[in-house]
Amino acid sequence: MQLVDPRPSRPIPIRITPLIDVVFILLVFFMLTSRLLPVGALELANDTGNHSGATGEPLPALTVISDGNVRWEDRTYQPDQLAAALKQRGINEVNLATEGQTPLSGFTRTLSLLDGQGITTHWQRTEPEQP
Repeated sequence: MQLVDPRPSRPIPIRITPLIDVVFILLVFFMLTSRLLPVGALELANDTGNHSGATGEPLPALTVISDGNVRWEDRTYQPDQLAAALKQRGINEVNLATEGQTPLSGFTRTLSLLDGQGITTHWQRTEPEQP
């Protein structure tokens, strides 16, 4: 009694279609689970959930302009002067926005400087200008 069929004398063709399906499934899986941002990207914690306009004064709004300076209350400050002015008034939390043509280096420099001075900074997204 033979339990296994004898092997045919001709070679058995390898079917590629299931292999291609598996490759595409793996490709989709890795594309969906991988990070698409560069490793050196800036991640901002923008948790403003426990703040409300009805519970007290609104946070000061700072705007980084295109030359790297910061506009606050109709005055323009250098970033290091701004931190001193905020500390002098006892402000520990601000909203930081940018103009449309502000370079990323100006934003990150201001954000780092304020964070280094112990000022909690929330980033406000600036809507792009419509043509």
